Amino acid sequence: MKTQPSILIFTFFIFHFSLISAQGIRDSVFEISGVEVFAEEELFVLEEAGMQTTQVDTLVLQKKSGLSLSSLLSENTPIFIKSQGRGALATASFRGTAASHTQVNWNGMNINSPMLGSVDFSQIPVYLIDDISLKHGTSSMADQSGGLGGAIHINNQANWDNTFSAKYQQGIGSYSTYDEFLSLSFGNKKIQSKTRIYHNYSKNDYSYNNRSNPEINYANGEVYFPLDTNTNADYKLYGLLQEVYLRAGNRDVVSLKYWGQHSERSLPEVSSYDGPENNNLNRQNATDHKVVGAWKHYGKQSKLTLNSGYTNKDMTYEQQYLIGGQGLSYTVHSFSTQHSWYNSGKYRWNINSSTIFNASFSGNYHKISTRDTVAQTGYKQDRLELSAFAGIQKQFFERLNTNVMLRQDMVKGQDIPITPFFGFDYRLRKEVDLILKGNLSHNHHLPSLNDLYWQPGGNADLNAEEGLSSELGLEFKHNGDKTYFFADINGYYSDIDNWILWVQNVKGYREPQNVQNVVSKGIEMNARLEFNIRKLHYRLMGNYAYTKAINYDKSPEWESVYGKQMVYIPEHSANLMFNINYKNWNLTWQHNSYSLTYTTTSNDVSNFNTFPAYFMNDLTLSKSWTVKDFAFSGEVRLYNLFDENYYSAINHPMPGRNYMLLLAIEF
Repeated sequence: MKTQPSILIFTFFIFHFSLISAQGIRDSVFEISGVEVFAEEELFVLEEAGMQTTQVDTLVLQKKSGLSLSSLLSENTPIFIKSQGRGALATASFRGTAASHTQVNWNGMNINSPMLGSVDFSQIPVYLIDDISLKHGTSSMADQSGGLGGAIHINNQANWDNTFSAKYQQGIGSYSTYDEFLSLSFGNKKIQSKTRIYHNYSKNDYSYNNRSNPEINYANGEVYFPLDTNTNADYKLYGLLQEVYLRAGNRDVVSLKYWGQHSERSLPEVSSYDGPENNNLNRQNATDHKVVGAWKHYGKQSKLTLNSGYTNKDMTYEQQYLIGGQGLSYTVHSFSTQHSWYNSGKYRWNINSSTIFNASFSGNYHKISTRDTVAQTGYKQDRLELSAFAGIQKQFFERLNTNVMLRQDMVKGQDIPITPFFGFDYRLRKEVDLILKGNLSHNHHLPSLNDLYWQPGGNADLNAEEGLSSELGLEFKHNGDKTYFFADINGYYSDIDNWILWVQNVKGYREPQNVQNVVSKGIEMNARLEFNIRKLHYRLMGNYAYTKAINYDKSPEWESVYGKQMVYIPEHSANLMFNINYKNWNLTWQHNSYSLTYTTTSNDVSNFNTFPAYFMNDLTLSKSWTVKDFAFSGEVRLYNLFDENYYSAINHPMPGRNYMLLLAIEF
C-alpha cells in the first residue's frame, strides 16, 4: 500500500498551482489557433456576488458518459462520494457534511428523498445530463435551504439549431457489463423534442482481497488477505428521458420533461461475512417517475419562471436467509411509496445596470407510506413545506458587487428563523480578473421523515440542524493568445448545532440524536490550464480539498469522541484530469487521491477500522472519424490502472483493474 507522503506531494503540487492565482470551472466558448475550447464565463458576475460556484466542464461530461453521476462527482469535483460498491448506494459528503446536507435539483425541482433526505448518485446516469453545476456551502440558499454542504444543479437544455440528430452508443466491459444509450432529437426554431433511452446491466462479480477476514499462513506465520468474489451483486438500470420545448412568441418558452426509471440490484454480503456463499437473497427494486413543467417569460428588464413538478417512487426491499430444514425465509420484506408535488415561482428584475432584485416562493408537499410485513412496522406521514425568498445584488464603484439574501421557511411543527446571506466580490485590480470574494450566512436543515418517524428508532423530538457559515477566497483568470489559465482558492468555516447522527442505543437498534456541535472547516482549490503546441491541444484540470469535520459535543455520552474527525470524511482529497487532443485522437488520464479515512466516531485505528490512503488512476483512449453524414467513435477505458485495493464504505470492497469498450454512431 502506498504511503501518506505521496498524497502530500500531490497536495503540494495543487496548492502551488492554485496560489499562482485563483476559481471554479465554468463554460463558454473561445478560439485558440482554430481549435474550439471550452472555458469559463466572466468571473465578476453581479448576481453571483459572494457565491462560490463551479461549472463542470463539458469535456468531463463527454468523458464520463456511460458512468453514474457518483463517478463524475468523485473524480472531478471536491465532493467525496461514499460508495457501498460498484452499482450500489452512493451518497455525497460536500465540505465534510452529511449526505442529507447536499441538495440536488433536477431542472429546478429538488429530488432529495423526503424519507432519507439524500440522493443515491449511483442511480443517475451521466447520459442524461446536459449541464451540471455546484453551489458550495450556503451559496445554495439562493435556491433552497438545507444545503449546509452545498447544492448540485442538473439541467437539460434545448438546442434550437437542431433539425434532426441521433446517437447510439454501445458499451461492453468487465464483469459482464453492458451499456446501451440512444438519443433522438428533432425540431426547429419554434419547437424541439429530445428522447433519451438507456439500459445498463452488470453481473458485477469482481474479485477482491478481503481485508475483513484475514487469514494466517501457518507455514511462515504471515497474515494475508484471501481472494474473494463479489457474489450476489448484479444490477440493472433502464429508463427514458423525454423533453419537449416550445417557443411561444418572442418572450415565452414552455418546457415539459419526463424521466422514468426502473432499477433492480442485489446487495452483496459484506466482506466480513464468513458463512457459505449464495445462502440468502438480498434485493432492492425501485421504480421512479419524475415530471416537471416550466414557463419562462422574458420582459425587457425582467424574467419570470414558473415550475410545477411531481415525483413518484415505489421501492421494495427483501432479505431472505436460508434456515436449515425450512429453506429461504424472509427476515425483511418492506415496501415504501413516495408522492411529492413541487411548485415554485421566481422573479428577477434588472432595476438598472448595477442593481438586480430577485424574489421567489415555493410550496412542496410530500406523502410517504412505508411498511415491513415481517416486523409489522412502518409509518404514514405527510409534510407541507413553504418557502419565501428575496435578494438584492448591488454594484458600487464598478469594482464591488454585494449580495443580500433572506429566506423564510414554514413547516408545520418546526420553529424556523429567517436565514440571511451577505456576500461580496471585490475586483482587486481594475483591468485584471483577480477577485476577492466572501460571504457570511446562516442556514438550517430539517430532519428527514425517516429521522422523525422510522420504526423502530425514529425520534420525533429532533431539532432542526442550524449552521453559521463564513468563507473567503480568491479567483483569477488569464486568457492569452495561446494559453488559458484559471484558478481559485477558498477557505470556509461552518459551526453547526444539532447535527443529526444515527447511533446505537441500549435497546439494540439505531436511532437519530442531535449532536450539540460539529465544526466543518477547510480549504478548496481548483485549477485549470489549456494551451496548444502545434497540432496538440492540452487541457489540465485539478481539485484539492482539505476537510476537517470535528465533533465538539461536550455532553458525557460523547466524551470519548470529542475533538474527533467525523466518519467517512478524508482529511485530504484531490483529483487531476489531463487531456491531450491530436486531430481525431484523444487521450485522457484521470487521477484521484484520498488520505486515511476513519470509520468509527472514536477514530479507532485498530482492527481495520480505517481505510488507508489510496490512489486511483484511469486511462482513456478514443478515436473519431466521419463517413459522409455519419460520425463514428471508438473508446477504450481502463479503470483502476494500477489495480489498487480500496474501500469507501466499511466491508464493501471496490473492484480492481477493469475495462470498458465503447462504440458510438451519430448523425
